[in-house]
Amino acid sequence: MKFLDEYADHYADCAWIHFPELEKFMVDALVHAGIPASDAKIIGDVLIESDKRGIDSHGIGRLKPIYIDRIDIGIMDPITNIEVVKDQDATAVLDGHNGMGHVVGKKAMDMAIEKAKKYGMGMVVVRNSNHYGIAGYYATMATQAGMIGVTGTNARPSIAPTFGVENMLGTNPLTFGLPTDEAFPFVLDCATSVSQRGKIEVYGRAGKELPPGWVIDHEGKTRTDTKQVLVDLTTGQAALTPLGGIGDMTGGYKGFGYATVVEILCAALQDGAWMKALNGFDENHKPIPYPLGHFFIAIDPEHFMGLETFKRIAGTICRQLRASEKAPGEDYIFTAGEKEYLAYQYRLEHGCPVPPSLQKVMVTLRDRFKMDYHWDFENK
Repeated sequence: MKFLDEYADHYADCAWIHFPELEKFMVDALVHAGIPASDAKIIGDVLIESDKRGIDSHGIGRLKPIYIDRIDIGIMDPITNIEVVKDQDATAVLDGHNGMGHVVGKKAMDMAIEKAKKYGMGMVVVRNSNHYGIAGYYATMATQAGMIGVTGTNARPSIAPTFGVENMLGTNPLTFGLPTDEAFPFVLDCATSVSQRGKIEVYGRAGKELPPGWVIDHEGKTRTDTKQVLVDLTTGQAALTPLGGIGDMTGGYKGFGYATVVEILCAALQDGAWMKALNGFDENHKPIPYPLGHFFIAIDPEHFMGLETFKRIAGTICRQLRASEKAPGEDYIFTAGEKEYLAYQYRLEHGCPVPPSLQKVMVTLRDRFKMDYHWDFENK
């Protein structure tokens, strides 16, 4: 399988750190940043799950710039006080009060699952939260409970509408987790843009230019200069393209439409904030909180034709897709969640790849918090 053959080569310059050590380091750093230990364990679990799945944009790479730095400048509260605004049979509304999105997200999906057990479906929405890590974590919570999971979150504006150039919508993932009779669930976890900021940051750390079509400027022309793009996405001088790409010839209006669906479901049900209100800066360009919204849906197949029937049919569909005729030069067809499962099997043995730029971040945090860690990469 070409995917596995090329895997190690892709991370040739990285240090490999096993999951327990990396997770413990992240949890310790979060506690030193002022987060209660029980909450830090939840956040660490979400972050390490990203690294386990090979989603390098949302694991250890997010620890400092998204969470600790925002706590440092006072725009994210390390203490998460969750308010239940409304709680009815199959639905609920939570307010995260600018706390940690992972903590709010886990509680919300736990509530949705419990409601689904009783009523067949449960939906919980959240307002005034923060970045909650990989959306697939919460969808997988549902699959582990034998349920279908759906979640989405809005984010700071970065996607331009089709035929527009202004960053208006967040990358707004629309994520599904479906249990199967295979070793892994079907998990579709992706942004509604062609790419997303976290992946661009990965390119930046590697010193690579972006592929054409990911980002446009105010003239509607594509941008590939990674480091400046990261700056210009924040100032509004550049924007991500919606899933489908620039214009409508390749279906850009579809990604634009799905991003809008997520924006509405993350704001309208919970009376939350949307689009430019999530920019993270006031009129004087001073950093302010990002009052993000999320939604979480759990569906219990037992209230339909049963979990085993659902898993058997879902797994059979995936197997038939993988067994279909391959394009010339291709040796395998992947279904959603499969690459992440294979990445986990590889990383379970070898550890998580940490590039030189993140090694420096780890050393900086260790020294700042006076933590007792030493890594082999420091001896090189």
